[in-house]
Amino acid sequence: MNTKSLGRLAAGLLAAMALVAATVALGSSGRDDPPAPAADNFSPYVTKDGVISRPTDYRDTFEYLGSYAVATKPDRPLDEMHVVYARPEDIRAYRRDGKFPDGATLVKEVTGIGSERLTTGQSHWAADVKLWFVMIKDAKGRFPGNDLWGDGWGWALFLAKEPARNVATDYSSDCRTCHVPARKDDWVYVRGYPALKK
Repeated sequence: MNTKSLGRLAAGLLAAMALVAATVALGSSGRDDPPAPAADNFSPYVTKDGVISRPTDYRDTFEYLGSYAVATKPDRPLDEMHVVYARPEDIRAYRRDGKFPDGATLVKEVTGIGSERLTTGQSHWAADVKLWFVMIKDAKGRFPGNDLWGDGWGWALFLAKEPARNVATDYSSDCRTCHVPARKDDWVYVRGYPALKK
């Protein structure tokens, strides 16, 4: 290979490296990366003050737990899908121990419903995301003065129109009331999550 060819090869390699570096920089700056973890390395989604952020990578790095099809009004058709994800390590711990470990993170994606009569019958599927509900297990009671932490969990609610801001202000009125039927299962509707079974 002559000097001219080596020069072109080197220039091409430098251009490719610059393109990769630019892509990485753009990718990291455009994402909602989790905040720095709490002091005891409790969770990458919780600050030292107990502020919960929404995991933006849950579809890529979490595992599917299960779904609920919900009719939010009595005697009306289904109008929401609740699709729940958890980190793989939290699922493994639950299968092993029968409970969620400290720092376990659950993300519930609440969507509208699409519906159509297909050849297989009347079908329903998840449509546009309405909101996300996030629960983070806190076995140690780290944030006793924070109204979004209690009953062994941190609770957060993020609307699709404002996905980076937790709109919940008090877990006992904004979040826990929907979970009362699951109280005996540590406030989680585990009955609908086949992935938790051994």
